[in-house]
Amino acid sequence: MTLPVPELRGDQRVAPSLVRFELLHVDAGTGARRGRLHTPHGTIETPIFMPVGTAGSVKAVAPDDLITLNAQIILSNTYHLMLRPGEELIAGQGGLHRFISWDRPMLTDSGGYQVFSLAERRKITEEGAAFSSHLDGAKILLTPERAVEIQEVLGPDIMMAFDECPAATMERPYFEESLARTTRWLHRCARAWSRGRTSLFGIVQGGMHEDLRRRHAEEVCAVDLPGYALGGYSVGEAPEAMHAGVAFSAPLLPKDKPRYLMGVGTPLDLVTCVGAGVDMFDCVMPTRSARNGLLFTSQGKLVIKNARFARDNGPLDPDCRCYTCRTFSRSYLRHLFVSEELVAMRLNTLHNLHHYLDLMRKVREAIEQDRFGELVRQQRDLGRVSS
Repeated sequence: MTLPVPELRGDQRVAPSLVRFELLHVDAGTGARRGRLHTPHGTIETPIFMPVGTAGSVKAVAPDDLITLNAQIILSNTYHLMLRPGEELIAGQGGLHRFISWDRPMLTDSGGYQVFSLAERRKITEEGAAFSSHLDGAKILLTPERAVEIQEVLGPDIMMAFDECPAATMERPYFEESLARTTRWLHRCARAWSRGRTSLFGIVQGGMHEDLRRRHAEEVCAVDLPGYALGGYSVGEAPEAMHAGVAFSAPLLPKDKPRYLMGVGTPLDLVTCVGAGVDMFDCVMPTRSARNGLLFTSQGKLVIKNARFARDNGPLDPDCRCYTCRTFSRSYLRHLFVSEELVAMRLNTLHNLHHYLDLMRKVREAIEQDRFGELVRQQRDLGRVSS
């Protein structure tokens, strides 16, 4: 069955069909890049952090919250939307942008990460990945062609090629086999891609093996695509190893295309990897941590359930201008969290997302002013602080 490709709404900004990247400035002391990514649904200032809305919703917040936070782009997931509510239903609603009432840029992951995270429920063959649905046990085959078809029906600005993300603990022979298969899958994705309004990004894997990273980057970047990503980081290795790996791998990607680091990470991870030349990030950390009461502040991490905040009438972060910090005390936020009030998740999430997005605003300003190294040092100092 061929499903319709969603049309842009009349009130949505229209740009050329494929994304286009402008490199505006490189920090004088590092590899940090200030750029601009043009998409059919608007222009994104980079470096940028993308809040994760796996099932078409960033958990605990609504689209108007995201607009207030100035989230420029969000991420959704092919595998989860394919299972529920299904791409046919979303197509009937006019595509994912219209279905979730989001008229800014969007990226969809292909389901490749689920090949890693649902290892006990899938089997990998040359054809693709056969899953047992985590919802009802139904058998599902996700192939490169199917991943592209579903994503084009969903209608994001950027879709990801279907790949395998091996765990960092896998032996080198498995990486060799996996990379060769992922390259073949990329070529199948590229053949299936219609080159319409949704742009295809390739993904470089290789674990912590520098020679494999270099080889795979050459293979992936030989396919002319609008952008490229680094996958397979933050999947079990130490943060220091991940930072070193990204510092080696990011410069292997084309200078004139956007560079996306998938699934990373802490504020320190972000600024460190911006320094390596990365332009785009996503991670569930700020939203998941918020729901668990772990908050990121200008003084370091803060666990709001701690008893010492029970009578603390000060703001969560005196240097933060988000709604949560401008309106409520630590005492009240602790009360909400320990009482399991649902609004605690929203207020905590608003703060953490604001912290991440404001950090990226500061990153962009620091790069423009050639003082990015100073910001990195500040984040390293904060990384040693916790509450």
